Amino acid sequence: MTDKYEGMAVGVFELDSECACFVALDAAAKTAAVKIQGVERNRLSAGACVKMRGRVSEVKAAMEAALDAAAPISKIVSHTVIAAPSEDTETALAMTIKK
Repeated sequence: MTDKYEGMAVGVFELDSECACFVALDAAAKTAAVKIQGVERNRLSAGACVKMRGRVSEVKAAMEAALDAAAPISKIVSHTVIAAPSEDTETALAMTIKK
């Protein structure tokens, strides 16, 4: 799984509503050339965590669009962009997909 995204930046955001995550993802995908790596539902609440991949500039633009779309309908729990994930970070990211 990690080879598929090798050399790509990662953008991660968490919202308190899984439904809002899909609204945010739609805005992100329409704004920039990013690939959605995964959506993991938060097991303790109704929220979810989203990972998207692409060039740093694309991920940053997609993140901004996603958060703008989510803000009126959901609480933004956290968000970050990692420009060049380390090999260990890639392993950790891959471990959370489809859990």
